Amino acid sequence: MANEPVLVAGSSTEKLKAIVGETWVTGKRVAALPKDGLTSLIQSVILNYQESKEPFYVLDLGVVTSLMDKWTRTLPTVRPFYAVKCNPQPAFLGTMAALGSGFDCASRAEIESVLALGVSPDRIIYANPCKPLSHIKYAASVGVNLTTFDSKDEVEKIQKWHPKCALLIRIKAPDDGGARCPLGPKYGALPDEVAPLLQAAQAAKMAVTGASFHVGSGSTNSRAYTAAIEAAKMVFDKAAQLGMPHMSVLNIGGGFMSGQQFEEAAPEVKAALQTFFSNDQQPGLSFIAEPGRFFAESAFTLATNIIGKRVRGKVREYWINDGIYGSMNCILYDHAVVKCEALACTSNCENPTCKASQTYTSTVFGPTCDALDTVFTDYQLPELEVDDWLVFPNMGAYTAAAGSNFNGFNTAAILTYLAYMNPTH
Repeated sequence: MANEPVLVAGSSTEKLKAIVGETWVTGKRVAALPKDGLTSLIQSVILNYQESKEPFYVLDLGVVTSLMDKWTRTLPTVRPFYAVKCNPQPAFLGTMAALGSGFDCASRAEIESVLALGVSPDRIIYANPCKPLSHIKYAASVGVNLTTFDSKDEVEKIQKWHPKCALLIRIKAPDDGGARCPLGPKYGALPDEVAPLLQAAQAAKMAVTGASFHVGSGSTNSRAYTAAIEAAKMVFDKAAQLGMPHMSVLNIGGGFMSGQQFEEAAPEVKAALQTFFSNDQQPGLSFIAEPGRFFAESAFTLATNIIGKRVRGKVREYWINDGIYGSMNCILYDHAVVKCEALACTSNCENPTCKASQTYTSTVFGPTCDALDTVFTDYQLPELEVDDWLVFPNMGAYTAAAGSNFNGFNTAAILTYLAYMNPTH
């Protein structure tokens, strides 16, 4: 982050002041930009900072603040613990911290990245049901004292190396909600495993303070949350039957997306929490969640440069300097459907956004020497030339986080430029 400029747009707000005042922003160059000026921002970066024409991201902090407002308005009783694995970009994590989020970390490195921002360990849940011993020891040494488990072996490891840690039993959601990336095949206790696991923790004198589940990343069926919350209530009841101390935490996991899916899922969550975990039934209970893509996906835009072109019959073929082994790994691993727009065209366009009336069937390749590195086939684009740009919106979720340096193209080296455009309500 040391060499990455901060570009700020719109009038100052209290949240903007708080964010810009954070240590990860202080001292960086701040340039005023017009409201809703993402295209102008990208053009400015290309003209002023991109002599090498490397790919870059733009992170709109205004989108992040708007999404946090939406979450707290819609699910006021559920505190978000952002899933760091989705996008660990430091400025993004810093923004989430400044907005009061907790953090879902799955490894020592993720815990370290959050603690480096000055976040208190009690704002971290170590939400990996199967952890390396060295990572458990590290969590104990820094005071991260809440984690998940779904096996007896994990209870034994934690009891030996972090006996003061509180536990959440991770259960398998009854329905994966049509998730883009189901998690049930790998994690979560089955119904007949719950009682033996609770008894194992009880015998180890480990405190089980609650339950957790995850319906899967990118869930599309909101009813899945209702079924999972009901299943979690049965876990609470079983713990009470076993004479265990009252559970106080319910972690409803992630799977949320920021558009229509959230509008449908939030009422289901609220109704289910009221039905199965009303205050009268469970006094002192707290609700948390682990949203990732909800906050990250729409906040990031990726700009890539066209580094090569070939025409074969009626098909235009383009090469860009990021691809399947980089940010676009989301196409393979996250089952994402990406879109792009042309920008800063060098010919055949009357305006920089290239809104040409004629388009051509196009193929877009990434930069590596592997035919698998194909971003688009049969995609409609205007006539473009080398050194034009393709701009990809909604590129914040499971993109750069899972990229590689295959063939020497280092995803981690892609810079992120920060913007703040006042959110519209």
